[in-house]
Amino acid sequence: MFSPTIRRFVAMNATTTCAPFSRAVVNAMKKLYPPTLADNSWDNTGLLLEAPFVPNRPQSNNVLLTIDLTKAVADEAIALNSSIIIAYHPIIFRGLKSLTLANSQQQTLLRLASHGISVYSPHTAVDAAPGGLGDWLADIITGTKTSYNPDNAKAEEQSGKASEGDDPFVDKDASGLRPPMFTLNHHPSQTNLRSLKQLSPSQTGLKHTRRPVVPQSPELESHPGAGMGRIVTFAEPQPLPALLDLIGSGLNNPKGFPIAIPQNATIGDLHIRSVGICAGSGGSLLSSLDVDLIFTGEMSHHEALAAIEKGQVVISLFHSNSERGFLSEVLAEQLEEAVVDEWTKIKKDEASDQEEHYGDDTFDVLVSEVDRDPYGIVVLNHDAE
Repeated sequence: MFSPTIRRFVAMNATTTCAPFSRAVVNAMKKLYPPTLADNSWDNTGLLLEAPFVPNRPQSNNVLLTIDLTKAVADEAIALNSSIIIAYHPIIFRGLKSLTLANSQQQTLLRLASHGISVYSPHTAVDAAPGGLGDWLADIITGTKTSYNPDNAKAEEQSGKASEGDDPFVDKDASGLRPPMFTLNHHPSQTNLRSLKQLSPSQTGLKHTRRPVVPQSPELESHPGAGMGRIVTFAEPQPLPALLDLIGSGLNNPKGFPIAIPQNATIGDLHIRSVGICAGSGGSLLSSLDVDLIFTGEMSHHEALAAIEKGQVVISLFHSNSERGFLSEVLAEQLEEAVVDEWTKIKKDEASDQEEHYGDDTFDVLVSEVDRDPYGIVVLNHDAE
């Protein structure tokens, strides 16, 4: 027979659950964004990787937020000794017949599991929830919330070119070469929260109404008004240039984004009364709407052609650039508040004589610094000739 001490050690190391803090984060995410709000007819949400908790190898009580779980983000989480990653896009989308190191995504999952880092993906539950991604984009185009930091914009203007690591085509050590004729710019993975303000529509926003494109059915009592996409209707038609300014400032002034307008029009001529909104890829949800403007992350060539033939305007931000700012501007603060309650409950119910494995009450909600859309924008510098 084993002694009580050995039996306890074996039991602790044969755990079949993830780290206590990871469970607190998962519980908080489920309350903020219930899995029933996701479009489970095709989506794959929830706890996608549950890494076993190893008490004698404690991790930091921090959660890392990202849109895409890439190798670079995994490296970041491992360096931070994170307990769990909240990856908006599911890294596992279809059934797996094996887990091997030959596949880059599976390799990432195996590495994270070996370091005790779990992965949770909320995806379309965040899109549908009131106060989620759909409303964040609606807030941007109506001016009811801003994360624009003028200090960031000034610094970006003064820099004049991308950082040395941004441009893989120019030899920085070579001499006697003409200045580079372009810079490669990626949308920042984070926004600066120092200037984040929550503004009510009655204070500064454009007067409007909004509703889901597809309302949640049956409606969740805890999340009234949920549903996929948003339709914004302004009380008065708005000039398109003014809306472009709102989008630019709300997205922390990207270098540019695609826009499609009817071929017989100019941007200055167009006025917008209604907007269809969808984060990510919005073609299937928005293409049949009778609205003046489609505001999304991406639409196909032929979907955009069909839209402008109907007299509509299409603004696409690149897929994940329509989602990434939500992490630092909204989700980080929401999750921080929700985790406090869940972490307190778990510590109270489970810690007992294993308090050393639960740590103190402090924790961190971090936003990835390396997460970014695969596409950047090349800005040509004709003055360099």
